[in-house]
Amino acid sequence: MIILNTILVLLVALEFFFIFYLETVATTSERTGKAFGMTTEELSRESVSLLFKNQGVYNGLIGILLLIALFGFHSKNGVLLLLGYIILVAVYGGISSNPKIILKQGALAIAAFILIFIFGI
Repeated sequence: MIILNTILVLLVALEFFFIFYLETVATTSERTGKAFGMTTEELSRESVSLLFKNQGVYNGLIGILLLIALFGFHSKNGVLLLLGYIILVAVYGGISSNPKIILKQGALAIAAFILIFIFGI
């Protein structure tokens, strides 16, 4: 079970690195537009692009912190805290923007949180 839990946390971190890529590196791409339901024209606006890049850095750092908590500190509580944060942000996004966000951004984190809470890492 520990291997499965480790894989789930790695997948959550990879998900956040992918979000980082979309928001920070490929800010104006069609793929980013499709992921966020926006046109490339909207994404090309300087103010929107700047906001996306800033948010992308936050998402990339969440991925890094997950890896540090998992492999650097071997901290069950640290991993659970970060996964809980991810879940809360996904729920907020689902309530304030689009309910699909809860599953898109939160499903892996929810599964990892439950399994790690029960079985540890």
